[in-house]
Amino acid sequence: MKESRKVMGMQRKLCPVETIYVAQRSRAVLSCTVRGDLDEKLFAAAFAAKVAEHPSLRCRIAVEDGVHVLQPMAADEQPRLLVRDGGPDSFTEEFNTPLPVGGPLVRAVLLRGTDEHTVMLSVDHTITDGHSAIALQNALWDTYTALSGELPDGAGEYGETWPSSVSELLPPVSAQEAEEYLARRVERTKQAPVVCLPYEAVGTARTPGEPELAVRRVLLEPDETARLLRFAKAEGVSVHGLIAAAALTAVRHRLGGEPGARTLGCLSPVDLRSRLTPPLDREVMVPAVTSCLDVLEVTDDADPLALARQVTENLHAAIERGDFLQELHLLPKVPQHPALLATSVIVTNMGRVSGPVTPDGLEVTDVRLAPAREHYFPEAGRGPVMACVTSFDDRLGIEFPYSAGCFTHEQIDEIGAALHTTLLAFAAHRDDAEGAVAVSA
Repeated sequence: MKESRKVMGMQRKLCPVETIYVAQRSRAVLSCTVRGDLDEKLFAAAFAAKVAEHPSLRCRIAVEDGVHVLQPMAADEQPRLLVRDGGPDSFTEEFNTPLPVGGPLVRAVLLRGTDEHTVMLSVDHTITDGHSAIALQNALWDTYTALSGELPDGAGEYGETWPSSVSELLPPVSAQEAEEYLARRVERTKQAPVVCLPYEAVGTARTPGEPELAVRRVLLEPDETARLLRFAKAEGVSVHGLIAAAALTAVRHRLGGEPGARTLGCLSPVDLRSRLTPPLDREVMVPAVTSCLDVLEVTDDADPLALARQVTENLHAAIERGDFLQELHLLPKVPQHPALLATSVIVTNMGRVSGPVTPDGLEVTDVRLAPAREHYFPEAGRGPVMACVTSFDDRLGIEFPYSAGCFTHEQIDEIGAALHTTLLAFAAHRDDAEGAVAVSA
């Protein structure tokens, strides 16, 4: 995989980790809503400074000699801040606006309101992951704050060097180990095929003008989030495990059918930045993420806490074994073995992060992160439910993005409501959790 960063003139070849996002047309969508007076010209200058700093934000995806490459754009083609009025449906409208094929890999839109304004960033996953997308959003607001009301003379620091791809920084894996791991993974997909939720929207009538993409949001209040964290600590499980278990049990209930166990898959992304040599800062614009797939037998009456323990323990064990590295090396084999990526739920987790810091006179009222894709595959008939988890400023938020051409709104609403109920039930054990912590101390 070392050759994946082969440079062709002023271009850079995409590595396997980056290429997998090209067909999906996948992007990270961030939203920050503020109350107060926002200076449009200054914010445009701040965005221009970020575009100048990162070569990845000044390029497009192109094909050269049958290979996907990052290709620099001419100065007059590079992205600039877009401004338009923002109403109640603005988030959905922007979420449904793709990054054009062959165009910029980032878009920034200022949605102006009466008292509140929303800035939305869409960044192609070919050049970002959740951590670098959040870092870009926060850096954008930091730059706006640093301008202190004065327009700069130029665009700022101009970055010339492509960031190294993840494939260049990975520790080596022997060819024999990779083949043996692939064989085990393929055999597991045959022995225990994963059950996915049926696409109930396929073949149903759609409301004229209804957006293709939708997001169902679950948001915990700060006190609920704190209680959930204390419960997880007292029980010795991860918050990720609690959320994954809640999602798995919700999907199992939605599947219905005969009582008993169903084979479900839980795909958990693994952040690579601290595991690379040298470690990669969050600000570097590359997708530095892989995943581990856990296959579990989930009954219709499964105990969510016991399931959370299983998810937590299995993920820790997989990371200790280095499975996440093997998963990267088998990516080129996925087209021949698509079942390798079959899963019932995908639970991403950015962890606890700080939201943007704004200058005096601007108050942040909401921050969101949700992935969007242009290419879903309703013809598959069934597929995974995705939950994107981020705790901005101590409020746990879970976004369920989906295609209305695949899942019905009722399907995702039911799963979101069930997950919310399970998490609140965990959080309600605050007193027990605090008592357990006191005893253990």
